[in-house]
Amino acid sequence: MNEPLITNDAVIFGLLMLMLAFIFHTSSSNNPFWKKFYSYVPMLLLCYFVPSLLNTFDIVDEKESRLYFVASRYLLPASLVLLTLSIDLKEFFKLGPKSIIMFFTATVGVVIGGPLAILIVSSFNPDLVGGADSEAVWRGMSTIAGTWIGGGANQAAMYEIFKPSDELFSVMVTVDIVIAEAWMFFILLGVGKAKQIDKFFKADTSAITALKEKMEDFSLKNARIPSLSDIMVILGIAFVGTGLGHFFADMIAPFIGENFPALKKLSLDSPFFWLVVIATTFGLGLSFTKWRKLEGAGASKIGTIFIYILVATIGMKMDIKAVAEYPGLFMVGGIWMLIHVILLFIVAKIIRAPYFFIAVGSKANIGGAASAPVVAAAFHPSLAPVGVLLAVFGYALGTYAAYMCAMLMQMVAPI
Repeated sequence: MNEPLITNDAVIFGLLMLMLAFIFHTSSSNNPFWKKFYSYVPMLLLCYFVPSLLNTFDIVDEKESRLYFVASRYLLPASLVLLTLSIDLKEFFKLGPKSIIMFFTATVGVVIGGPLAILIVSSFNPDLVGGADSEAVWRGMSTIAGTWIGGGANQAAMYEIFKPSDELFSVMVTVDIVIAEAWMFFILLGVGKAKQIDKFFKADTSAITALKEKMEDFSLKNARIPSLSDIMVILGIAFVGTGLGHFFADMIAPFIGENFPALKKLSLDSPFFWLVVIATTFGLGLSFTKWRKLEGAGASKIGTIFIYILVATIGMKMDIKAVAEYPGLFMVGGIWMLIHVILLFIVAKIIRAPYFFIAVGSKANIGGAASAPVVAAAFHPSLAPVGVLLAVFGYALGTYAAYMCAMLMQMVAPI
């Protein structure tokens, strides 16, 4: 990579906010050009794609930037508190079993997709998916399986178990990011076509619609012009929840790691896992109190702002040029992802699942808590907790399912 043009995170953050401001301004414009443009291109997709240009054209080096860390560790938990603050759990549980079915379908798609991708590619280019010892491609792919079923902690677990070479691991991290974010690109395109997709699947979206309408009605009934006091209280609650999440996560995760090593396979020794769980639980707890009425002062709007900043920092991690450097391995990753997607759509067609469950079930695996609520919130801010709760399943299953995937890949990999 060339020397980046900008290395100061304050400047980079300013550029990201400028991009977000421009996208939001144009998306709400009455200009005929922008109205037509946004009828085809979802606003959230641009919030994700435009920042990627900074990394692609060497304007910034995302590996040196701390912005994603700050957004994922501070703004994400704060947004989870605010987005769950007014959730109606009774309506949430009425969503039914299809969300769980699609989540597990997504997991199975990753588990079988890896070995099938190796089998397909080895039929015409066995050297591409071969290798021996630490250079065996399946070892590197095991780390992708970890992050595609859970997250960073599961990826680290696979790295420690199968020990791919540092060079191979570095390439696989790039494949992971680019392929996963390319799928995110198509998911967000689908959000704008969700009604047509649901019509094709003959899906029943009544439970999702009921949850959205109930949340919107609650917000309108309690709507008021927020005062400075309201905004300060909202931010106070958000970051108190974030602080509590970090405080307890920093105690719980090491305690489990030292005293219950067997639970590491469930990622229960990951501070980030506990941060997400505690922040979400804090918000859900407040949804049973009078603080839930802060939704009328814009609690979910502030939470959504934090989500969009996170989206911009995630987008900045993608480097489109990397595809040209390792085209063969990106082909393998693309086939793997395609198998995952095809299985999702087959099952969705059979059980008539709404596109919402396809998108969130997939990203609860591939992206976890950093992506699933983003996708869910693209449908409606009140649906973000669905993504969070499914992502927690992903962390718990990640190491087990990724290990199974790795064993299958080792069995079919050419020697």
